[in-house]
Amino acid sequence: MLLYSMPDKSSICVVITVYNEGDTIVPCIRNAKKLTDSIVVIDTGSTDHTVQQAKKEHVPVYAFPYSQYVEPSRNFALSKAQAEWVFILDADERFSPKLIKEIQEIIAQTSKTHFKVRRNNIFAGKWLLKYGGWRNDSIIRLIKTDAFVNWPDRIHSTPEITGDCGVLSKPLEHHFHPNLENMVSKTVLYENIEAELLYRAGRNVHIHTFFRKFLGELYRRLLRGQGFRDGTPGILESIYQAYSKTITYLFLYEKKSTSL
Repeated sequence: MLLYSMPDKSSICVVITVYNEGDTIVPCIRNAKKLTDSIVVIDTGSTDHTVQQAKKEHVPVYAFPYSQYVEPSRNFALSKAQAEWVFILDADERFSPKLIKEIQEIIAQTSKTHFKVRRNNIFAGKWLLKYGGWRNDSIIRLIKTDAFVNWPDRIHSTPEITGDCGVLSKPLEHHFHPNLENMVSKTVLYENIEAELLYRAGRNVHIHTFFRKFLGELYRRLLRGQGFRDGTPGILESIYQAYSKTITYLFLYEKKSTSL
């Protein structure tokens, strides 16, 4: 049996970047404290009570200028992690006891410098989505700080890190889309960003594009990805993803039309 010494809780820091997460930041911080006492919150211009709530939990809060997406704040956020390891956590994500134990064991003995973690995507606070393309949702979140090089400020960019990448076996709980109103508001924000990137890239769009994108995404999520096997939540989420993809191209169509 492999023996290891449990790492000191200060050897890992959890960094949480937030914008208007007043209703979720406290349970997020309290959950993170089960892993470490070192927690840093990066606020990107919240206009609600996020900062006040975080400070009540006695964690440092640093301000970073508002951006429509999180990547521009990543380099700043990691610079505030005064520990050997950093775990990047969103306000709607939670550690399970099994994941906490695995992280503690990993950082005590590994030769790898960063790790991907799979996310269990939980829809509306109670339905775990297993199909529709959600099963393989893996992202880099655990990073050895001295191996970190840079995080490009493009949306959905991948960090530049030296050394080898590993994969954690236990999932992170992702409580995304707590309700339909939240889903729609996020769509307006993020799909407008995607549309702007497509516009700058010179992507063309026509009326038939809307039907092709909607039906293509619905087929990919609901049928090929078997989203229907998750029942009503899987069907709803598949329809939403098709709607979201279509909104991107509607925004693109508007941008191209107004530029003529």
